[in-house]
Amino acid sequence: MQIHFVILISRQGKVRLTKWYSPYSQRERSKVLRELSGQILPRTPKLCNFVEWRGLKVVYKRYASLYFCFCIDLDDNELETLSIIHHYVETLDRYFGSVCELDLIFNFHKAYYILDEILLAGHMQETSKRTTLRLIAAQEDLVEVAKEQSNSISNIIAQATK
Repeated sequence: MQIHFVILISRQGKVRLTKWYSPYSQRERSKVLRELSGQILPRTPKLCNFVEWRGLKVVYKRYASLYFCFCIDLDDNELETLSIIHHYVETLDRYFGSVCELDLIFNFHKAYYILDEILLAGHMQETSKRTTLRLIAAQEDLVEVAKEQSNSISNIIAQATK
């Protein structure tokens, strides 16, 4: 199963996260975002979560105030895609502790890290939430070590230039 792109859209139509696994120019990306938000946002909750669009299929699921949209090929499995969406949301939920839109706005880089651990080049990479969260924690530890090293180097330079 190939995922072409992932888009997170708020109910107001604001794009909160995009990840492109197929080549699209910036103009095409803007057009895709406009078209899909115009198609998905007005749909009622009673309609199915699949939309055929430009020879592809968009599978989406609304969680709270966000729509998680994944674009796949027409012959790919929609239910598998819904399970990937749910897996991503559950992982975000465990990481942030009841994730909300503001978590994604202010910590978008962490949402990208988690998505990158789950999906690789548009294919499912990691199915274990525990492993994903462990890898994210290890990555955060590396960032902290790098910050500490940067601070100590800055202190050494400051003392040397006095």
